[in-house]
Amino acid sequence: MSSPETRVALVTGTNRGSGLAIAEDLHDRGYRVFSLNRSPAGRDRLGEHRCDLADPAQIRSAVGRVLQEAGRLDVCVSNAVDRVLDPIADLDEADWDRLVAVNLSAGFHLLKAVLPALRASQGLFVAMGSHAATRFFEGGAAYSATKAGLKALVETLLLEERRNGVRACLVSPGAIANLDGDGSPHKMSTRSVARCVGAIVDTWPRDLVVGEIEIRPSGLPEPPVIGIDRLLHV
Repeated sequence: MSSPETRVALVTGTNRGSGLAIAEDLHDRGYRVFSLNRSPAGRDRLGEHRCDLADPAQIRSAVGRVLQEAGRLDVCVSNAVDRVLDPIADLDEADWDRLVAVNLSAGFHLLKAVLPALRASQGLFVAMGSHAATRFFEGGAAYSATKAGLKALVETLLLEERRNGVRACLVSPGAIANLDGDGSPHKMSTRSVARCVGAIVDTWPRDLVVGEIEIRPSGLPEPPVIGIDRLLHV
């Protein structure tokens, strides 16, 4: 069991990219970090629990194990995401269903599982959204639709649970260099995104809630672009 003074964070999708960077940033800030990953990264400091976020039963079970081990929860970051960028005419129905399950429904089931603990700690629920929720592009039907739904979920959570001491924040980033070896000067680094999330979690006053924060790369490429690369131009 954690001591009452130990802050506890649960992050989904920490085996790579921005999720890994967020987990490591929170660990460096003194949080005891737990992770839900379909494919574990094998890093002890991540406190990993194997969980397929497309399966609500696995989410409930994994969260239950985390809460039993940690004894409390102060922050939950819903980060895990799946992405298929096919045109509607070519988009497989199974891919659509999986993106809805992982990108949207998993956030709901995760929230339901952690909400009592966040009420008890007057904690914070952070969801990693995307500019794709409002800036649409060719091939982005499934990805954009799920991110738009996530935006609605977080805003409704904020309206309903703020009176119970639970804060909620949607982080809406533009293009992130999430893939290994991606050093594009026109994308945000995962470390920079993690520092932004960490600041919201750890340093902003508790009597203030950041309902949504939008972050963008500081550099712009030359147009024209199509598809998901449109997110580089906002």
